[in-house]
Amino acid sequence: MELVTTPRVRFLRSLADEILHNYGRGRTVVAIDGPVRSGKTEFGDDLAAVFTERGHPVFRASLEHFHRSREEQAAFGPETAERYYGYGFDYSLLRRVLLEPFRLAGSTGFVTQAFDPTRDTRIIPKWITGPPDATLIVDGRFANRPELRSLWNWSAFLDVEPTDEADILYAVKEHPRRFATAVIDNTERSRPRRLFLDSC
Repeated sequence: MELVTTPRVRFLRSLADEILHNYGRGRTVVAIDGPVRSGKTEFGDDLAAVFTERGHPVFRASLEHFHRSREEQAAFGPETAERYYGYGFDYSLLRRVLLEPFRLAGSTGFVTQAFDPTRDTRIIPKWITGPPDATLIVDGRFANRPELRSLWNWSAFLDVEPTDEADILYAVKEHPRRFATAVIDNTERSRPRRLFLDSC
């Protein structure tokens, strides 16, 4: 179904066309990075809708569904921005049940949700499969940290001013804008725009 053309949809179509031009065959993983309240999930959902409009199979996941439980996080010390940044998410689980099996393609199943952060509990896994040519769009905080950035074929960083201490720590420590394929000003969500940074 064709989407209603708006400035936002037109912008997302340009990103989808770029990704499909470079990674249209096989399994591709796209990350949408950004601080709290930057619109990551909505951006990922809307980008996925454009992939569907293009007739390309797409799957969605969020790092929110790969949190560690509050009890597991507490084992790493008192609640601080540093603890949350360092130990808030279970990246081993993310690789094991989602990213690695997704890339294997074929009949290998993968899980897009493993944890319910609202209820602070694990989710009974639902294993799904997909066609050989498909894109997985993953949104989440800290997606361009060192141990994750090599896992994405393409990534966007939503360049919205961080207000949460963990997001500020991440921005200062890792400089995620440097590692994203596309840096996007999503302050005005109806009219996102791409930023081209001076690399000098």
